[in-house]
Amino acid sequence: MKRENNLKILNKTLAFVALLAMLLALPSFAGATQNATAEPAAQKVEQAPAADTANAGATRNATAGAVAQKVEQAPAADTAKLSRLEAAIAQAPLGTGPGQIDKNAAPGFLDIPGAPQLNLMIAFAWAVWVGWLFSTVGAFGGVMAGVGHMSVLGLGAYASTFKGTKAMNTVITDSIRVSNQCLVGFSALVSSIKYFSLGRIVLPLGIALGIGSVAGSVLIPMLTQGKISFRDYVGYFGLFVLLLGCYLFYETTAAGQARRKKASAAAKAFEEASKKNDNQDTGVKVTSITASRVTFTFCGVEFSFSTFVPVIGGFIIASAASFLGVGGGFLLVPFLTSIAQLPMYLAAGTSAFAVLVGMVTSITTFVSGGTPIYWNLVGIELVGILVGSWVGPITAKYIPDMWLKRLFVVVAIIVGTNYVLRGFFDMRLF
Repeated sequence: MKRENNLKILNKTLAFVALLAMLLALPSFAGATQNATAEPAAQKVEQAPAADTANAGATRNATAGAVAQKVEQAPAADTAKLSRLEAAIAQAPLGTGPGQIDKNAAPGFLDIPGAPQLNLMIAFAWAVWVGWLFSTVGAFGGVMAGVGHMSVLGLGAYASTFKGTKAMNTVITDSIRVSNQCLVGFSALVSSIKYFSLGRIVLPLGIALGIGSVAGSVLIPMLTQGKISFRDYVGYFGLFVLLLGCYLFYETTAAGQARRKKASAAAKAFEEASKKNDNQDTGVKVTSITASRVTFTFCGVEFSFSTFVPVIGGFIIASAASFLGVGGGFLLVPFLTSIAQLPMYLAAGTSAFAVLVGMVTSITTFVSGGTPIYWNLVGIELVGILVGSWVGPITAKYIPDMWLKRLFVVVAIIVGTNYVLRGFFDMRLF
């Protein structure tokens, strides 16, 4: 009876999550109608005195037409109350070439006149892949979201055209960062619900990581918002990912595996139980909680961790993740598999839970600082995230622990190398 009640609660929760995703996707379908009647944002900011744009506020309007109407009707003294995006558009040169605002062009990304017109079907398909990957390995959702936004959808090339206009370059860069986090945050929500129902989240460990992540997720966006150019962002993004891939490659070698005997034993026991469809004793069971240490078992193997280490680790990881505009799973997973000695089957769910806490904090900080989110794009991507994130935990048990890590390594090395070359040397693999 208790199990049936839990399933009913779970189903209601998932129905609410699906409804939330659909509601967030509505702007995507309404966007075409809004853009057809919207006046370009450049027309509005062109009418504002140049001196007023220096004191840009944090108010963001949904469409270019609404922005234009607001400024036209406002007294001259009130035109200083431009959002960060509006002020950036006002400072950009007018024209039809790269790095210029064509006031007569149709609004695109962020309702900027002349910005890329995004293919929402491609965005949806890529979001399914992002959701599946993150929910399967507990990481790389933000990294892959970044690849999609920068390379697949072409926003990176667009941001690069504003090399001489810092305000425009950084506002697009920050928008990409927070958009990545919206996707991975929603994936973390969906996959956390699923992993919790499967008994594959070490909840005390996830809570400890989440406590540490709050400070890092607030501090770094406040310090870096509006100060990181797209080129610098891409270079550091790639360097972190490449170094991580190299480290995880070592973990797949015989020397690396020798350090993880307990995790390997638990993974093997879980794989055997999955083959027999015997899931009765495969969940996490907390056996002891004190102020300094938590002990639990998984598939008959005992694990323990100090309560202070994940708090400190959560702060460091969340700081790096907020700077890169990703979820932090790419650092949480090696932290959990190497320092906490967890098998990948537990690392994925626990990482997702910790990422969720950090993402809510970081996104809130970015938005409160004036960074715009293009909901026409992000809304449809959240639906794709819902699909991929729900399938991932179900399919993960059919993929061996070692192959999950090898998938992580291959993606890390390829993506990291590409962005290091692109950010620091103006070269690229793809």
